[in-house]
Amino acid sequence: MSTEYTVLLYSHNTAVRKAMRSAIGDNPAADVHIEYVESSDYAETVRLIDDYEVDLMLLDGEAQPAGGLGVARQLRDELDEPPTSCVVLARAADEWLGAWSRADATLTHPLDPVTTAESVVALLKKRRSPANT
Repeated sequence: MSTEYTVLLYSHNTAVRKAMRSAIGDNPAADVHIEYVESSDYAETVRLIDDYEVDLMLLDGEAQPAGGLGVARQLRDELDEPPTSCVVLARAADEWLGAWSRADATLTHPLDPVTTAESVVALLKKRRSPANT
């Protein structure tokens, strides 16, 4: 039996969103099934969070004009219970920006499918764990 989660992929670049989705897959673990929603700008991101029960936002740190780091920080400030957030950075040296954005996790381009899937599954399960509900 698998649990369904909703993951929001955010980037202005469709190729980046496709790479994110490909790195995670639809069933990254035996007990995890993912439904994806995609956003290319901030307003659309907020609308999708309002329309869906988004469990995780995977945000492109290089998105334009609003980068994923700024989006993560702004949503953390604006929402009472924001979705879990993970920012995909261009360089590992920028991990400090992930802390500034108050993202729950960071990953680095190019996305490794094994690491990405493991990280996403851990974040999703942590969000739904009894300790967090």
